[in-house]
Amino acid sequence: MSAIDPAVRSRAASPAGGVSLKANAERFGLLAAWAGVVALFGALSPEAFLTWINFSTMFSSQAILVVLTLGLIIPLTAGDFDLSVASTMVLSAMTVAVLNALHGWPVGAAIVVALGLGFLIGLINAAFVLFFRIHSLIVTLGTGTFINGTVLWISGSQTVGGVSMALVDWVIVQRVFGISLSFYYAVILCAALWYFLEYTSPGRRLLFVGRGREVARLSGIAVDRVRLLSFIGSGVIAAFAGVLYAGTTGSADPLSGLTYLLPAFAAAFLGATSIVPGRFNPWGSFVAVYFLVSGITGLTILGVDTFVQNLFYGGGLVIAVALSQLVRKRQPQNFS
Repeated sequence: MSAIDPAVRSRAASPAGGVSLKANAERFGLLAAWAGVVALFGALSPEAFLTWINFSTMFSSQAILVVLTLGLIIPLTAGDFDLSVASTMVLSAMTVAVLNALHGWPVGAAIVVALGLGFLIGLINAAFVLFFRIHSLIVTLGTGTFINGTVLWISGSQTVGGVSMALVDWVIVQRVFGISLSFYYAVILCAALWYFLEYTSPGRRLLFVGRGREVARLSGIAVDRVRLLSFIGSGVIAAFAGVLYAGTTGSADPLSGLTYLLPAFAAAFLGATSIVPGRFNPWGSFVAVYFLVSGITGLTILGVDTFVQNLFYGGGLVIAVALSQLVRKRQPQNFS
């Protein structure tokens, strides 16, 4: 179980053995809130909000955030933070742009290098955390800042454009039901991560390590190996988000991708209150991303200034952490 998975299963069943009303309210409360947000803004501005163009745009535009959040919840499940995910995403996008657009590499080879850098970053984070026993918060904050400097260096602090249209075509141009393929990549990754956590032995070990490392170690689980793989998984998925980012814009900006970090944390913690309450989980994070963006989009349509995005994501993170504590009956979270 993860670090925030306190007796969820025992609360999910009523004395008669059926699923209790309270458990269902916890599991699907965020879905209901999302539906309520859609209904509210649909009533206030139906001609603008309740259109398929609006929903397809939301689904397509937030696929990168979904992927980044999925990468983030892997170390969070193991009880570690990774503050370098947004920086890794930007480095990946810039690597694709520099190698492909400036140096003429085939886009496939540039993508392989970008994903390899994500693997390397995860390995470096894990090495500092596990060998030197430094808190993951400090390590990933430092590596993220170092990566930011590297991106500014290799890009000359400039946006690099001209990414191959083949990548753009397979990320944003081709659409199914009006929604770009990037959204379906995010859904496939979400389903794969859900299956990994719920139905595979490595996934269950990851959950067990997050629930209590000492207990997991005494049970024969190689805790450090699990944490190592969680950092690597986070780095590779963040790099994949960077590939999608480069494909979405056809370019790489050295700074704008960094704004994804706070929304990813907000979605991860808010998602931990839904679907599988008390545990970081892929589908909960998926719902959280689109709940937040629906609220932001609705307020923007009504003419509220752009600062509402910071209000939503900043306030959403604090409220999400508070709600996750209520779900787990205010037990201290085991991040170390």
